[in-house]
Amino acid sequence: MLDHIFLTVSDTDRSIAFYERVLPVLGITARGDYVGKDGPPGHPDLKGFGAKGRMFFWLRQGEAAPGAVHVGLVAGSEAMVDEAYAAAIAAGASQIHPPGPQLHYDPRYYAAQVRDLDGYSLEFVFKSWQHER
Repeated sequence: MLDHIFLTVSDTDRSIAFYERVLPVLGITARGDYVGKDGPPGHPDLKGFGAKGRMFFWLRQGEAAPGAVHVGLVAGSEAMVDEAYAAAIAAGASQIHPPGPQLHYDPRYYAAQVRDLDGYSLEFVFKSWQHER
C-alpha cells in the first residue's frame, strides 16, 4: 500500500489553491506544511494534504515533470467522481476524459481524468467492488 507521494510543481501557491478546491470533494481535507530545514540536509519544503490523521499527498517546488506521474484518487461514489471532476475543471484543470464507465478496465470502473495546472494526469476513480461490504 502506498504511504505518500511528492508531486513536484512549478508554483506551490497556485497548486495549493487548486488542490484545496479539488481534494476536499474526495474527503482529503487536512492541510499541513513541512519545513525542509527541519529535516536532513537538502530536504525540500513540502505542502501536504491528507485525511483521517494521515498526510499523504505532498507538493514541492521545482520543475514539474507531468509525463512522469499519473495519480489515481479514490472516490466513494460515482457522484463523487462527477463532483471532483467538476471542481477540477472549475479550478482550471483541462479534460482528459469526462466521468463515465471505463469499460476497457471493467464495467464497474467509473472514473474521470483531468490534467492539473502543471499537466499532471489526475484520475478520480470509483470501483464499486472495492466499496462493497
